[in-house]
Amino acid sequence: MSPVAPHARLHPGDRVALLVPATAAYVETALALLTRGVVPIPLDPRLTEHERRRILDGLEPTVVVTDEDDLADLLAAHRPDGPITDWLPRARPMHCTSGTTGTPKGVWSGLLDDEDARALLTEERELWGFSDGDVNLVLSPLYHSAPLRFAMGTLLAGGRLVVPGPFEVGAVTAAIARERPTTAFCVPTHLQRLFAHWDEVGTPDLSSFRLLAHAGAPCPDGVKRRLVSTFPAGTTWEFYGSTEGQFTACRSEEWLERPGTVGGARPGRVLSTDEDGTIWCVVPPHARFSYYGAPQKTAAAWRDTADGPAFTVGDLGRLDDDGYLYLDGRREDLIITGGVNVYPLEVEQVLRGHPAVADVAVYGVDDPTWGRRVCAAVVGDVGEPDLDAWCREHLAPPKRPKTWLLVDDLPRTLTGKVRRDLLADRTDA
Repeated sequence: MSPVAPHARLHPGDRVALLVPATAAYVETALALLTRGVVPIPLDPRLTEHERRRILDGLEPTVVVTDEDDLADLLAAHRPDGPITDWLPRARPMHCTSGTTGTPKGVWSGLLDDEDARALLTEERELWGFSDGDVNLVLSPLYHSAPLRFAMGTLLAGGRLVVPGPFEVGAVTAAIARERPTTAFCVPTHLQRLFAHWDEVGTPDLSSFRLLAHAGAPCPDGVKRRLVSTFPAGTTWEFYGSTEGQFTACRSEEWLERPGTVGGARPGRVLSTDEDGTIWCVVPPHARFSYYGAPQKTAAAWRDTADGPAFTVGDLGRLDDDGYLYLDGRREDLIITGGVNVYPLEVEQVLRGHPAVADVAVYGVDDPTWGRRVCAAVVGDVGEPDLDAWCREHLAPPKRPKTWLLVDDLPRTLTGKVRRDLLADRTDA
């Protein structure tokens, strides 16, 4: 990792790690870099030094930006000529995913030629209808792929952003009343918190919305039905995707007709499932990817089909006769908490670094607030305060266990695999 100054001239294919708070300038900077063929790596600014080193060592960024003044210098040095509506991003941001290995990997699109770059821009605009009259309310962290895509699509169409800061129901409610947003992306946890707040203070005028999309975690049936009844008719959507790519899009009215579906294939995509339920998705050239520096992981994610190259992230599901997808499970041990993916292996590796921890297993249990709650069963001569302190030093907040189970040993199968289901049962009890 080279200590190149943020104002230094960057070149196509270079990577820039962004670890700064979410602002409209953050999105504009990401777009400016992409238009120059420079690829931003959006990361959680709350990552500990341990986590930053672990992720960035494998991604080889030219520049690491941790200061908003440096972000401004970066934008000034690389802002393309002309209005933002004339810019053409030449790549997708490199978001990171841990996968089942627990080792963060960058999802790398490479540089796109003119045809593919325009196809990427057109696809998003046609699906979501971005226009110069849009006001996008940013509710989720911009280092996640979906909220950044919605924000970038809005600016490229000539719209504007409203960024209230870290999610807080009062601030969001005030922003809706003040700014009259037309679009927003959220996760189900956001909806649950907003509905609970609106039960106390009253529901704001939502008539300005033309699009409210949610994804990132399964949406409880009651929350979904309230969403449909609360927002203007025809404005709410769900989609299913991952850091690697997008699979489906579904109007809520379609969900009402087929409760539980996450929709049919997005335009330009073909869905299929294996006998074991593994979901595969054929995507157009501009949506293809590799895992940066991980050819074996890349090869395992892709296969050739009669319809073209298809990828999987290991999720399981089924397709009905009309092509609507229903999810039967996520990657084996993945915990989706508040719309954030947490991989148990990564948390376990950090906890095993504690000198008093002899063994550990991390798992999830259902939670009415978070969807799933991160829990850890620990073997060792150590108490919860020490474990909490260790995690605060080494892990970002979503990854820190909220529940501890101190045990003498971990339940295992005859082949040595930890029985996380038994630990979850004990935790629920």
